[in-house]
Amino acid sequence: MLQTILNSLASAAVMHMDQIKDKIHQKLHEAVAAAGVTELRPAQVKAVDAGLLDGKNLLVCTPTASGKTLIAELAAVSAILNHKGKAVYVVPLKALASEKFNDFRKRYGSFLKVALSIGDFDSSDPYLADYDLIICTAEKLDSLIRHHAPWVRMVAVVVIDEIHMLNDPGRGPTLEILITMLRQLLPKSQLIGLSATIGNPEELAAWLDAKLVIDAWRPVRLHQGVYREGAIHFKK
Repeated sequence: MLQTILNSLASAAVMHMDQIKDKIHQKLHEAVAAAGVTELRPAQVKAVDAGLLDGKNLLVCTPTASGKTLIAELAAVSAILNHKGKAVYVVPLKALASEKFNDFRKRYGSFLKVALSIGDFDSSDPYLADYDLIICTAEKLDSLIRHHAPWVRMVAVVVIDEIHMLNDPGRGPTLEILITMLRQLLPKSQLIGLSATIGNPEELAAWLDAKLVIDAWRPVRLHQGVYREGAIHFKK
């Protein structure tokens, strides 16, 4: 555990997008560049080094706004453009699913078919067979699998956002069963778990058969302080 913490504090080497230009599809490189990304953040560098673009399972544990979503996008969109199969992005809440859908459609909609599936749990949604990147909740994907949606077997990358929800009393059991089913149904697919708060990352990574990516870098420095009598006294 101590070594993991030390590794997380170590600064990753700077990596510019042009350094992975030969590893990703030109359309993906252009879309990311158009979004203003010219240099990868530390967690993203570590993910690439850990096999992100080589189909390796990853568990990414980094602070909020440290670049986890782009890690997932690089794997998912690469798989689609390289004709490996579809990608599914799983989130815990419908509102978050809608947000991701709008973001991904804006960024990749010119060359990918992006779908949002969060509705009827009594349907296999056959129309999704025509889509490349599908955003849904864990409950919806669980329902699609149980309704034997044939296109599920064409999924090459599964992203589980907020994977720490495994500890949630309400949604946790469904998510755990879903991941178990996906690993049996799609043994060759790449699984990427994302979270900012996991208490047992090594144990979870082992269960997922995934490489662990931990980094403490955040875009805005975190300050600790105590509010007292109308003023905040920050820790020096």
